[in-house]
Amino acid sequence: MTNKLFVGGLSYSATDAQLEEHFSQVGKVISAKVIIDRYTGQGKGFGFVEMATVEEAKTAMDKLNGTQLGDRTIAVKEAKPQEDRNRSSQQRDDNRGNRW
Repeated sequence: MTNKLFVGGLSYSATDAQLEEHFSQVGKVISAKVIIDRYTGQGKGFGFVEMATVEEAKTAMDKLNGTQLGDRTIAVKEAKPQEDRNRSSQQRDDNRGNRW
């Protein structure tokens, strides 16, 4: 487990400050970032929060998963490093076989 969390289900208008405020209810927030679409300038509906400790991250997952942030119900999960996500994608591609 890490102290970094993935937050899904955010409103497209959610801000870093709103995310930080929501998570500060359960511990010290090191950083909170809503991912923004570079072309539209709107949020993509997800973000990342880094808590001060692994214990606070676990508490955040337990207490904030399924809660309301603005008008949306959010999902809070452990953030996966990018290389892990890529490996999973590659494994899916390998299972599909060569279709050409």
